[in-house]
Amino acid sequence: MEKINLFWFRRDLRLSDNRGLWEALQGPYPVLPVFIFDTAILDLLNDRSDARVTFIHQELERMAQELEATGASILIEHGKPAEVWERILQKYPVGAVYANKDYEPYAVQRDTAIRSILEQRGIAFHTFKDHVLFEEREVCKADGTPYTVFTPYSKAWKTRLAASSTLNPDGTQVPEAFRYFPSEHLQDQFLKTPPLPRPSLSDLGFTPSTLPFPDRSVPQGIIKHYDKTRNTPAIVGTTHLGIHFRFGTLSIRQKAYKASALNEIFLNELIWRDFYAMILANFPRVATSAFRPEYDAIAWRNDPGEFERWCQGKTGYPIVDAGMRELAATGYMHNRVRMIVASFLTKHLLIDWRWGEAWFAEKLLDFDLASNNGGWQWAAGCGTDAAPYFRIFNPSAQQEKFDPDLKYVRKWVPEYGSSRYPSPVVDHKFARERCLSIYKEGIEKGKAQS
Repeated sequence: MEKINLFWFRRDLRLSDNRGLWEALQGPYPVLPVFIFDTAILDLLNDRSDARVTFIHQELERMAQELEATGASILIEHGKPAEVWERILQKYPVGAVYANKDYEPYAVQRDTAIRSILEQRGIAFHTFKDHVLFEEREVCKADGTPYTVFTPYSKAWKTRLAASSTLNPDGTQVPEAFRYFPSEHLQDQFLKTPPLPRPSLSDLGFTPSTLPFPDRSVPQGIIKHYDKTRNTPAIVGTTHLGIHFRFGTLSIRQKAYKASALNEIFLNELIWRDFYAMILANFPRVATSAFRPEYDAIAWRNDPGEFERWCQGKTGYPIVDAGMRELAATGYMHNRVRMIVASFLTKHLLIDWRWGEAWFAEKLLDFDLASNNGGWQWAAGCGTDAAPYFRIFNPSAQQEKFDPDLKYVRKWVPEYGSSRYPSPVVDHKFARERCLSIYKEGIEKGKAQS
């Protein structure tokens, strides 16, 4: 059997405009696509009907059918990556392995281990930028250090974007970061093979989820008017594309290219995505600790009963409860409401932001470690570019401003206004004063210890 190259799908589940796949298909050998259901990740999931596993399985099925229509197939494995790769390398004569980069701490450790396994056999491991527009060291300060404040980062990001250009396959001139890689036009370079067996969800130890998944296409008007509609939770004013960006079923380059011509505020959201990915890559400690170390000295109350009321959407603050119930029912929560519920947990209830971050990680369809971590640290005041600790959202004021007609609240909290709706878990004024005191004391203690 002649040598083959392998392309390892991870968070890039698409055959079109896939940078690493495009590079693999340009190589000298036919390409066999590979995907690994990683038990190091799956074993951490509490819900055996986790919707994200169903989503990945569904998207792999879609890709497999597309490949099989051309006489190719995809090798889908299940296990620990190092052990799976040992099996693959015993079975196939591999020339090189291609993949797109992943910047999360676990992924970096995983890829380092796999690179070592491959290099011991003289097999090259080629990785490429695909999941972000600019990587961790592409947009830096003049002295080469990473930005830690969003506004100057975003200005430098846009300057870097405008500084280079290239031609797309259709002849249009675009910034280099928006370049199109037409991997879908190279399908004759896939290894021709009969359909390979694919594990079912039950083979993986999961059952199908009943949650609906957002469409990967959205009306252009949503992006065009995003700046006017994004803060109103009662309407469809945001794209719900997070899950597609998370698993790469959409090209971030193409969506950013279109957004750059339609709405700068939406483009800024994609820059925030790059920013948080850059922070996590440069400062991996933020995955478990505060970006501002002095905040780790805050004396969190961490009341389990109050945390449970927050999780269940029974805090007695309608917009908080609506958001938590929307999350439980759909795997999604409106962006504005995410900020409100995060502020409430960390500042009204004085519960460690890591508790909330972990809950979101378990429930959000679009969970992305970098963005989730960055958002929670922003809300708690302990991250980069964070809201100052003395900025404490008033949930009632937020509700009056962004859901004045109670359409969002009444959709998710139908018992609001009746005797069945619980009293507030804590008084806002009291909670605010308590938060200011505890935060101030903790931060001063943290600075003294550093």
